[in-house]
Amino acid sequence: MTPSVAARAKAMRAYARQNRAVLEEKWILDHLPLVKHIVNKVMVHARGKADLEDLVSAGTVGLVKAARSFDPAREVEFKTYAYIRIRGAVIDELRKTSFVPSNVHQDLRRIEEIYRRLSAKAGTPPSDEQLAHAAKMSLEKLYKTLQEGRHQHFLSIHGLSEDKAPLQGLVPPDQEPGPDQQAERKEMIQALTDALMELPERDRRVLLLYYEKDLTMKETAEVLGVTESRVSQLHASALFKLSMKLGRNL
Repeated sequence: MTPSVAARAKAMRAYARQNRAVLEEKWILDHLPLVKHIVNKVMVHARGKADLEDLVSAGTVGLVKAARSFDPAREVEFKTYAYIRIRGAVIDELRKTSFVPSNVHQDLRRIEEIYRRLSAKAGTPPSDEQLAHAAKMSLEKLYKTLQEGRHQHFLSIHGLSEDKAPLQGLVPPDQEPGPDQQAERKEMIQALTDALMELPERDRRVLLLYYEKDLTMKETAEVLGVTESRVSQLHASALFKLSMKLGRNL
């Protein structure tokens, strides 16, 4: 007996769902290491309070949602799409633990005010050494303060970039905005690019290696020929300067 058209259609839909389920499972299993990679990179912005397991869990949920919503017809690889969804989920989880102790917050405020004053007086931003001297603190203390507040600066400029913009690692958008949003976003991207290009070459290189090239702190240190702790200092300082240039302070 020949199956009816409706029966054949139903069977084809069932077959398609089964194939899709298999494909989604493969995407998830193949990209679980990507979750760990993203969490390891984002953890540098945490002050040690963020729960690693919570970040991994959030990233995994982002991966699962990416697999379920991904359209193979899109002109983008699943890995690229998943990266955006995973990183967005991890950043959202990081925001929940985003805080700065009052004493660190006060020090950051003072450093920001001194940075503005020195920049206005000289016409150019101060060096790290000049900033530390004016703040009456050691260079080591300056870096430690900037590192403690790093996640705030990171979150303050989160979402300003897009897939083809510098610093795309600062979380590309996860949706297609309307015309007005696109125009506004282009202005923000231009501001980010301009601010990045105005940074000292050393700072710019650290940010591009870490975000654009997606290197870890350790890998960035190897490229620059310095220690990993030194890269962490430079990274915190560069994010602070970028945030100040964008006018997105704490």
